[in-house]
Amino acid sequence: MTAPLIQLQPHDEHNQALEANVHPQRWTNPTPTRPYQLVVVGAGTAGLVTAAGAAGLGARVALVERELMGGDCLNVGCVPSKGVIRAARVAAAVRDAEPFGVEVPRGVAFDFGKAMQRMRRLRAQISPNDSAQRFAEMGIDVYFGKASFVDDGTIGVTASDGSAVQLNYKKAVIAAGARASAPPIPGLDSVPYLTNENLFSLTELPKRLGVIGSGPIGSEMAQAFARFGSEVFLLERSDKLLPREDPDAAAVVQKHFEKDGVQMLFGSKDLQVRPADDGAICVQMVQEGTTREVVVDQLLVAVGRAPNTAGLNLEAVDVNHDQSGIEVDDFLQTTNPRIFAAGDICSKYKFTHAADFQARIVIQNALFSIGPFGKKRASGLTIPWATYTSPEVAHVGMYEHDAKSAGIEIDTYTQHFADVDRAILEGQEDGFVKVHTRRGTDKIVGATIVAENAGDMISEITLAMTAGLGLSKIGGTIHPYPTQAEAIRKLGDQYSRTRLTPLSKKILDILRRMNVGS
Repeated sequence: MTAPLIQLQPHDEHNQALEANVHPQRWTNPTPTRPYQLVVVGAGTAGLVTAAGAAGLGARVALVERELMGGDCLNVGCVPSKGVIRAARVAAAVRDAEPFGVEVPRGVAFDFGKAMQRMRRLRAQISPNDSAQRFAEMGIDVYFGKASFVDDGTIGVTASDGSAVQLNYKKAVIAAGARASAPPIPGLDSVPYLTNENLFSLTELPKRLGVIGSGPIGSEMAQAFARFGSEVFLLERSDKLLPREDPDAAAVVQKHFEKDGVQMLFGSKDLQVRPADDGAICVQMVQEGTTREVVVDQLLVAVGRAPNTAGLNLEAVDVNHDQSGIEVDDFLQTTNPRIFAAGDICSKYKFTHAADFQARIVIQNALFSIGPFGKKRASGLTIPWATYTSPEVAHVGMYEHDAKSAGIEIDTYTQHFADVDRAILEGQEDGFVKVHTRRGTDKIVGATIVAENAGDMISEITLAMTAGLGLSKIGGTIHPYPTQAEAIRKLGDQYSRTRLTPLSKKILDILRRMNVGS
């Protein structure tokens, strides 16, 4: 049995329950008796879906995990972060309740320790879905230990007590994921900085929090901790928030960050870090040629992810890889035809839902295809994503700059929530739905939504793109009133109005006159 590299703190009843599911202390690795049809390395989302799907279809499967089953998503990513964000949203809702007739005379008293305890309890509650016991009951041989390729057909698994076994395989899938990586900032290693791997072990609210990077993780946590009451400094190298998102969307979110008190330090370059007095951390930066410093109690580094390829001995099986991950083709096959990969270790789409659907492709291509027949392509996936700030930003398909780079002419339709009744009633007028279509058609090529629940709303547009339904079909679909989803339907109406050419207007005028006269 090997100890997990990620140590969850505190060691309370909730984390004990979690670890009992995803890395049980008394787990005994099986003894392999014959070759496996499929060996899966890594028990994050991609690995779990691959193993469960393959076993469910009759394959003999082994699953190897060196840390915590469920991967980053369950343990140090999606699940705990959304628990934290929910607490922050409730705190903000109470703070902003006065216009609704709700008064809090003494102000909002926030208990960070209780909020984090709730997160740990709910994370443990979810964890049986990813447990070693559950997957063993599916007929999967679950091994805890460090996996390393021995040769083309053999994977060694070494437990922490030094015991080792060798697993023979017909096909293998590498789904070992990625982990937080720190940029080469001078002095960073001299301070105890945070990443997503230890942020959710905090039990006390930092009075001052520095966040390096305004991507999804950095932005979500900066806003959440500001709402909890921390003084938050968000350091971003570029000149705007969420630099990879639609600029209009980022501008809306930035307005809300200002309201929540997040101090955004754009254009922060040449960072240096050093210890300060009383255990604090000093971060020095250059902004527009001027050197300035901020002193914080905790520093969250939220830039970059590195693939977990170290120690896999990929050279032994001729699997090409570099600092961005494992090289795969459109069928998610590596440079070794017997070995496939899925999830963060090989994909630019580092999302749980992307890993899920890549795993489904791997099952098909590794086990149920013959030559070129029956294979599925990863490029056929339509992958949405969301950043869970308030408001949320969700996107699918192309941005305007993507279309321009690809030489695709587009029409853009925008519906602001300031003109949507339900959004007005909810006090959520900020935001919009923006859809891009191929010029002169209703074929959707991309969309961005900025709304409190944009992550839920984007699925309607994703479905339309996947099923080949145009914007006019959405416009012809009855949506309940009043809902914020009406904003999407209204875009269909916008498109329909563009079809009213002078000729069509003349025909409609003739038909009207024939029915009701002039």
